[in-house]
Amino acid sequence: MTMEAYPQLTATKSFQNLQEQLEGTENRIAVARSDYNTVATLWNASIQKFPTMFVASMFGFKKYALFEAVEGAENAPKVEFNFQ
Repeated sequence: MTMEAYPQLTATKSFQNLQEQLEGTENRIAVARSDYNTVATLWNASIQKFPTMFVASMFGFKKYALFEAVEGAENAPKVEFNFQ
């Protein structure tokens, strides 16, 4: 049976990995939100320009709403880690 010689060091490394993964996830979400808003803005502008506005109205193309976070989304959830 192998025992971990430094369990605290392993826990610290695992916690750092978790923090890095959360940071990466937040960054990917920010990039995706920015990409969506860029494309939606371009789409909304294109269906309002001449002559595409006629085709857009004939086929019922609609404007896309830009992504906006809901109220309270800026507050991070509370997380507690119980190390025993």
